[in-house]
Amino acid sequence: MLPSSSSRSLPQPGHRYDIAIVGAGLAGSELAWRLARERFDVLLVTQSLDSVGNLFHARVPRAFPIDSLFEHARLAAAPDDTNWALHREVKRILEGTSGIHLLQSCVTRLESGSPHVLHTWEGPTLKADVVVLAVGSFLSGRLSVGEFTEEAGRLSEIAYDFLWRDLAASGVAFAARRDMWSGEDGSVPYSVAYETFASSELSGFACTRFEGVYAVGRCRPGDASYERVLAEAAALAAQLGAREVTS
Repeated sequence: MLPSSSSRSLPQPGHRYDIAIVGAGLAGSELAWRLARERFDVLLVTQSLDSVGNLFHARVPRAFPIDSLFEHARLAAAPDDTNWALHREVKRILEGTSGIHLLQSCVTRLESGSPHVLHTWEGPTLKADVVVLAVGSFLSGRLSVGEFTEEAGRLSEIAYDFLWRDLAASGVAFAARRDMWSGEDGSVPYSVAYETFASSELSGFACTRFEGVYAVGRCRPGDASYERVLAEAAALAAQLGAREVTS
């Protein structure tokens, strides 16, 4: 796929992006950064700008791959190794990268076509030639602390229930998953139950039901370590960069 020749990072009503990424956690942020550096016109949409690049851990547990956005951010935040310091640097780098439109919005529905159309809770629609779902643990996410459960994918961040229901209504099959985290720095342990794409729905990163739609990161089956998620984002960036434009 070749980058668009149209104006980049100057979105307005009706703007058609090369690539729209839903979710700005580890996978989505890394992917957007890599694609923008290859001169793609990228929309990175998140439900909360206050949670861009957030980890599940309260502190950065170890170094990230040396060529990654997150390692650049970790080094910029040092010696502060808190999640919030990392978030601040990730967001700063993304906002300063030409070619990325970082948008706070809630995507509720995917209308597959040419272009793909993302419907939002707020009303405006978003258009892109390629869509990547990097929604992590937020498809029907349920966060539990003790006996209390809320509709959230992590740290009380709202779940993508509307989008999950829309995909399920389109026939997409999912597999249930639950991840658990021990308390850190005085915080209480918690768990998150959520849905991932079933293996039968994917061919590599591609969603087989929708042409030009991909999934990356924790919403895919398998190991969801930080290292694997960042490696997936790098691999998908290379794959999308090699795609040829079809007229």
